[in-house]
Amino acid sequence: MKILHVTCSPRGEASESYRLSQNIISLLLKSNPAATVINRVIGGGSLSPIDEPYAISQQASADVSVLGSIARSDLLIEELQRADVLVIGTPMHNFSVPATLKLWIDHIARVRRTFNVGAQGKTSLLQDRPVYVAVSSGGRFSGVTPRQPDFLTPYLKAVLGMIGLHDVHFFSVEGTAMGPDAVAVTRQKTAQALREHFSAYPSVEANDPSNQKLLTP
Repeated sequence: MKILHVTCSPRGEASESYRLSQNIISLLLKSNPAATVINRVIGGGSLSPIDEPYAISQQASADVSVLGSIARSDLLIEELQRADVLVIGTPMHNFSVPATLKLWIDHIARVRRTFNVGAQGKTSLLQDRPVYVAVSSGGRFSGVTPRQPDFLTPYLKAVLGMIGLHDVHFFSVEGTAMGPDAVAVTRQKTAQALREHFSAYPSVEANDPSNQKLLTP
């Protein structure tokens, strides 16, 4: 089993979203000890925006360019296609996804590669697989009394669904700006939600647990 771990917080491994995504991966590895984890860090300016050759290639009559950001797009799409499970660690910025995650989406949501457009609208080209999204936010955006809007989860459901990824699960640590006591409480609630979810997660027998690898492209 291959797990693609996409992280985008500007705080890197010190971030709450990275911590939560690592907890998710640990539970996946508990069920699948021989799994391979591929770490794709997209924060810190590692991804550039899509460029003119990419934009031209999206036109119906255009030839596919091999220049500029198309090559990076190909790499990221192939990385996603090879993954059996996708784990995304992301903060919520201004009620939605951060710019770095939007850049990654711009690269992997590509016509004639991950979706098509026809008379019936957009149709997905990727096979479905489990997606786990670890979200951190300074305020509370879920529950009965949310304190801020949430455009992150509906957007990710829509854009991932467009390319064929419908089995999407969200876990969050909210209220990180409210102090360590509030963070401790929400961490505990999220840990319980993770335990309940993964208690029913199907185990994959490992032929050789020593095959587990951590890769950073």
